[in-house]
Parts: sequence; C-alpha cells; structure tokens
Amino acid sequence: MAPAKKRNVSSAKTSQQSVKTAKIDLNGKVESILESRKQANDVFDVLEVLQSEKEKDVDSAAGACGKLFCTLLERKELFIGKLPGEEEEALGGGHSAEEKYRMFMRHRYNSCVEMLLEHLTHELHGVKESALCCLMKFAAAEGQHPLEDLDWSEHYSFPRELILAVVERLLSKTTDNSLLISRFQEFLEMEDVRYYVMSSVRENVGKVMDKSKGAVMPVYQTNVFTLVSNISVPSQESELTNFMVKQEAKHEDWKAAKLNEHKRVFEKMWLGFLKYKLPSNMYKKVLVILHDSILPHMSKPTLMIDFLTAAYEVGGAISLLALNGLFVLIHQHNLDYPDFYKKLYNLLEPSIFHVKYRARFFHLANLFLSSSHLPVYLVAAFAKRLARLALTAPSTGLLIVLPFIYNLIRRHPSCRVLVHKPSTEDEPLEDPYLMDEEDPAQCRALESSLWEIKTLQKHHHPDVAKAAMLINTPLPEKEDDISEVLEITTYELMERDLKQSQIKNIPLEFETATQLLKGVGDVLGQHFCLD
Repeated sequence: MAPAKKRNVSSAKTSQQSVKTAKIDLNGKVESILESRKQANDVFDVLEVLQSEKEKDVDSAAGACGKLFCTLLERKELFIGKLPGEEEEALGGGHSAEEKYRMFMRHRYNSCVEMLLEHLTHELHGVKESALCCLMKFAAAEGQHPLEDLDWSEHYSFPRELILAVVERLLSKTTDNSLLISRFQEFLEMEDVRYYVMSSVRENVGKVMDKSKGAVMPVYQTNVFTLVSNISVPSQESELTNFMVKQEAKHEDWKAAKLNEHKRVFEKMWLGFLKYKLPSNMYKKVLVILHDSILPHMSKPTLMIDFLTAAYEVGGAISLLALNGLFVLIHQHNLDYPDFYKKLYNLLEPSIFHVKYRARFFHLANLFLSSSHLPVYLVAAFAKRLARLALTAPSTGLLIVLPFIYNLIRRHPSCRVLVHKPSTEDEPLEDPYLMDEEDPAQCRALESSLWEIKTLQKHHHPDVAKAAMLINTPLPEKEDDISEVLEITTYELMERDLKQSQIKNIPLEFETATQLLKGVGDVLGQHFCLD
C-alpha cells in the first residue's frame, strides 16, 4: 500500500510542476513575441494552450492572450481596416513585410476571439469566466485603438460587433447562464457598455424570437430576463460618468453619453422582449419589478399597456399584479383605461381566500379602492360581492373582508343604504343582486343589502361574530387598519384562541370512564365484560 501512496503523491507533484511550467512558458513566449517579430509563430503555442480542456490552462492562456494582443493593439501592430483573407495574403498582393506581419497577427487575434467566444459555452464555469473577462479586456482595448478605419461618416469608436457577439453567447438557447450573467454585471456599470448591450439584446431577441415564430423558449427567455432585469438607467445625465471608451472632443455628442438615448434604448429593449409570449412563471417576475425598475426609466410608460393586458389574461396572482401595473399607469401617467375596475371586480372569486397571495390581493385592492371619487354603484358592487363571498370564506378571510367592507362604507357614505335597507320581516325578499354579472354597473348591488353580514353575526368563531355585530352600530369615522390581519393564518388564530381560553375542570353528572367495557357501574361493562 505504501508504494502506491508514494506514486500518487509524486504524480500530483509532477502535474503541479507541469502547470507551473506551462505558466512560465506562456509568459516567456508572450515576452519573446513582443520583443522580436522573429518569434511571431510562438503565438500558435499560446493559442494551442487556450484550446486545452483544463480550466487552469485556459485561465493561464487567457491571461497571456490578454497581455499579448492588448499590447499589440496599443502598439498599433494589428492590421487596421478590412482584413484580406490569409490565402489572398499568401499570394502576395504587393504588401510590405510590415503589413504582412500586421495581417498575420490580426488573423491570430481574430482566431483568439473566436476561441474565447466558443469558451463562453463551455461546461466549466471557470473557463467561461476567464473567457468573458479576456473578451471584455479586448473590447476596452479595441475601443481605445479601433481596428476599423474611421472615416467622416463613422464618428465614434466602440467595439459593437464584439459586444454583440458576447451578448449572443450569454443569451444561450440551451444553457442557463445566470451565473455567468451575474459575473457580467460589473461591466454593465459602464455607461457605454450598458448602452450597446441594450441595443444588442434588442437585436438578438428580435432575431431569435422571430425565427422561432414567437414560440415560448424558456431557457433563452430566462437568460434574457436575467440580463435585462439587472440593467438600470441613471436618473440624471450628470450621473453618466463611467465610460469604458472616451470619445475625446466628440464625447458630448455621442449617443451613449446622453440620458434620453439610454432611456430610448432601454424602452425598446423591454418592449421588444415583452411583445412575445413569455413562460408562465416569468410574467410574475416581470410584474414584480415593473413599477420600480422598468416604468420609471421609460420615456413612454403607457406603451406597456399591451403587455399588461396580455398578463391579465394569464389569471391568478399574475392578473392582480398586471392590474397593479395598470393602476400605476392610470394614476402616475394619465392612462385612460375604463375596464380597470371591471377586471378587478371579476377577480373576486372564492379562491382569493385560499391562495398564498391573499394578503397581497387585499392590500392592492384596498389601494385601488382608496379614492373617495369612485362612483357609488362601483363601490356598492365591490362591497356586495365581498359580502356574498364571505358566506363561504374561512375565519381568517372573514377577519380581513369585514373591516375591508366597513372601510368602503366609511369612504362612501352613500353606500350606507346597503346597511339601512327597509324591509318587511314577515315576507322574505328575493335578493336582486346578480352574482354572475361581470359588469359591476349592471349587477344591481345598490338595490340589495348586506344581509350576509347579518348572517355572520351567528358565526361559530367569536371574533368573526363580534366583527359582524359592528354593522348594527354607527361606524366610527376612523378606518380599520387591515394590514394587521392580512398575514394571519389559521394556525395563528387557533394559537391565539388557546392562549385566551382557560381550561377548567367542569363537574359532570356521570362517572368518568377510565377503561373500555370495564367497571361495575358501566352498563356496557355489565353486559359485554370479557372476563
């Protein structure tokens, strides 16, 4: 056993030495290439290590390539302009030795970029990260030392094609790249990178989704959302200070340096993404961040109405969140949307008392109905529908809905007619309210009364019965704070009841049973005793 252990240790040492030697060789080769053009062919050795399957080798090679080609870019030793093919270059073409060297190194640089882009789809995250960092280093160097001839029509230098290629790999159709995209976040803090990434995302989404004819692509769309949801636009133009590439005297006229242009591209990016059908679980993710992270940065937030209308059709919590987005547009951006309260009214179903988003529903519904300028018929319709739903609601739901109804009546005194409805006690009256009517204006709520709350005064739970009894007395002007009961659960309600009640020994008229079918005084014991 001992010799085997020695062999393992020695082989481990050998592998560590080979990695260290590889690092030394790579650094030495880079130095020799930069010192003498006679060593130019050593670049093939560096690129060969870049194709290795070992993470450490790729990391070392990426670092070496970054140093080599960034230095060549600074020295202007890479060919600038439209690059001839290597076969064309081999035929001669009347190029000088200097031009041939630059063409050769430019081809090697292009090969390096292609390898690094390919590594962005590697199985190992470490390889992906090394490739990404090296590519962004190249982007910065290309921005300062462009590889294209800038004529009078091309005013600004930025490696747009390279950024587009990186974005295309990040937005994989088959692999979840959330970890790599999170690493990419630090580059999005630079204003120009963020600007061109947003443009690239919009272009890529249009191309990919049109090719799939709008079909849902869960992995791809998740990658897109992961990337775009972390993009935020500064609120003031003075905050646009961190640039990867400076445009010298022309910088102030550059689109990437203008806040309005950032907002325009940001808006087009989101609208381009949201115009296609999303995976069902993604609607909620978008809607949760909509009013804080998306709408404030859009120049025309009302353009989101198509997405919000489509999201409402999904149903459940997503419909509610979609209405929240519409509510923001109505109140903050003067959107005219007459069907808003009709859609909210139709969300009032028995299921709202049993879903996990119940607290959010009543919180938002309370916010939507907080205005004292709503028409009486509309408020009466909500109060009546909630009262009808209360007949089959659990105790926890009733402790929310009763104060909710009382608050509606407080805000709109005209709705008190629902409470003080004259009736003949000898004759049972038929309720004119139409529960199945989808239009609150046509449900005839004002012709009815809140008799359901009277029924709840005999509820089995004392807290519910007590809350229902309040309707018999004049309601105080101060509204009830429903936030205290929104999160209450059945377990918490039972725990509270147990703490309030004191268990006492109550004297009984019969002998307490201690055994089954036993005892002299037990009738069953006398007739069915097994002894």
